[in-house]
Amino acid sequence: MFVVSLVGQKGGTGKTTVALGLAVAAAHAGHTVAVIDLDPQATASKWKDRRAEENPAVVSAQASRLKPALDVARSSGADFVIIDSAGRSDDSAARAADLILIPTRTSILELETLPAVTDLLRIVGGMVRSFVVLNGLHPSAGSAGIEEARQMIANVYGLANCPAHLCQRSAYTEAMIFGASPQERDPDGKAGQKLRKLFQFVSERSTLRTVEQSTLRTVELTG
Repeated sequence: MFVVSLVGQKGGTGKTTVALGLAVAAAHAGHTVAVIDLDPQATASKWKDRRAEENPAVVSAQASRLKPALDVARSSGADFVIIDSAGRSDDSAARAADLILIPTRTSILELETLPAVTDLLRIVGGMVRSFVVLNGLHPSAGSAGIEEARQMIANVYGLANCPAHLCQRSAYTEAMIFGASPQERDPDGKAGQKLRKLFQFVSERSTLRTVEQSTLRTVELTG
């Protein structure tokens, strides 16, 4: 089971939208997926109430009950668990994660919250498994501008960047109304393509972790 946590210091960065889009992308790739909704607003859980499909499952839980929720997901055979944390730094979600994604827009108001996020990540030892996901970019944003933003985040805040980014599109809002994700409403749309690319990155990190664990077990057995 591979655990991905969406974390951030403030609300409005798109954590829930990214979490659900990523979860559906994993489900479409043939995986059993669970979303653990730690946000008191329960946006992901309400989305699930409007949804007919069983996969991904969505479970609402308090941060203090995260471990039992993860245990249930593991015993139920989940391949991927996506944790949608509350709109504040959540050390439990960060500690539990194999991979931490930090959605952020490029406005100064959101970028100024990143130091608090890095403080949290250093406390839980999560810097090496954390990546910023640029979110809400203008659809016409050029590759040079995106790369400049990534370089700034890396140089100023010491955070690695996910190679996938997400643009601001009405498909995200429209899909939420129907308990769906953009790639379900428009399989060939730009939003769905970006979400599939994001899941590809997550899947590659999952494979890398599996290889590392297998190597470690081999060393332990032969050492």
